[in-house]
Amino acid sequence: MKVLALEPFLGGSHRAFLEGWQSHSRHTWTTLGLPARKWKWRMRQSPLLFAGEIDERRSSGESWDVCFCSDMLALAELKGLLATPLGVPTVVYFHENQLTYPVRFPKERDYHFGLTNVTSALAADRVWFNSSFHQDDFLGAIPAFVRLMPHPRPAAVTERIRARAQVAHPGVQPPAERAPRGSVPHILWAARWEHDKGPDTFFEALDLLAARGHDFQVSVLGEAYRERPAVFDRARARLGDRVAHWGFVEPRDDYLKILAETDLFVSTARHEFFGLAAVEAMAAGATPLLPRRLSYPELVDLEHHPELERCFYDGSAPGLADRAAALMRDPDPPRAAMTRFLWSSRAPALDLALEELTRATSGVKNS
Repeated sequence: MKVLALEPFLGGSHRAFLEGWQSHSRHTWTTLGLPARKWKWRMRQSPLLFAGEIDERRSSGESWDVCFCSDMLALAELKGLLATPLGVPTVVYFHENQLTYPVRFPKERDYHFGLTNVTSALAADRVWFNSSFHQDDFLGAIPAFVRLMPHPRPAAVTERIRARAQVAHPGVQPPAERAPRGSVPHILWAARWEHDKGPDTFFEALDLLAARGHDFQVSVLGEAYRERPAVFDRARARLGDRVAHWGFVEPRDDYLKILAETDLFVSTARHEFFGLAAVEAMAAGATPLLPRRLSYPELVDLEHHPELERCFYDGSAPGLADRAAALMRDPDPPRAAMTRFLWSSRAPALDLALEELTRATSGVKNS
C-alpha cells in the first residue's frame, strides 16, 4: 500500500514517529515535510505548499492509497486548495493539540489554532490520538471551546469527532543493550525546559536527596524553546560535580548511550500528552519515577500491572525524594511491560489500521 505522509513540522517527536514507523512498515511511503521551526507559520502555510506539490506529483502520475498527516496540518484547508479531490481516506494524528496545550497565561492561547485542530479532525476519516489521556483531554475541551463561539454555533462537534477517534500509541526503539550498572545511581530527567514540565519539583527533590547524604549522578537533558527558566542555572550551580550530562544532546546515538546508563528516569511533568521519553527510558531498562497523573498510569498499564505502583509518587518533591531513595536501593525496572511499545510491535498494528481504513472506505471518494 502507498502512503502519503504530510508533516508541517518535521522535527523532534514528529520526525522520530514517522521515521520509526516507516523503518518498520510494510508499506511504501512518500513524505512531504517542512523544517521544524516557526510552528505557527507552518500550520498556516503548509496547506498552500503541500497542495501545490500534491497536484504536481499527481499530474506526473503519482498516486497513493491513504493520506496520513499530523495535527499541525490544516487538513480542511488542504482539501479545499487541491485542484482535484484527494480521493483517498485521510488520518490525522494528534501528537499534541492547541486547545489544551499548556500556556503560562490564559491570554496567551490563540484559539484560531485550536479551531484548526477541530476542523482537521472533522475533515479526516480517522482521528488518532497518541494516548487515551490525550483523546479524553481533547474531546473534553471541545464543549467549552464551542461555547466561546458567537451564535449560531456548530452542533455535535464532540460526537462527530468521537465517532472517528481511536488511540494509536507511538513506538520506540531503545538501545539494544544496557550498560553495566555503576556504583553510583544515575538519575535522568529529560524534557522541554519549560515550567509545565515541573523542573522546580525535580531540583527540590534532588536537594532533599543530597541533604540526606544520598550519592547520585544526574543528567538533565532537553532545551528551552522560549526563555529558559532560571531554576536550571541555579540547580546546575548547586549540583556541581554530581552532573553527568546537561542540556541538549545530539546525535541520537549519544542520547541512547545515556539511556543505556540510566538507573532512574524521573518525570515531574504537569502536562504531557504521551510521555515518549519515559517510555523510551523504561524500554531501555531504566526504572521510572512518575507522578500519578496524566498518561502515565496508562503507559505502564497499571490496571494489569499493579506491582508497578512502586514507580509512582504523589507529585510532590518530598514524595519524589522518598520514592527515589527506595528505588535507588532496589530499582527492579519494568522493561518487560514496555515491549508493547517497541516499533517491532507498533508498526504492524499501525500498518493494519491503515489497511482496515482503506478497506472500510473503498470506493468512497473524499474531497
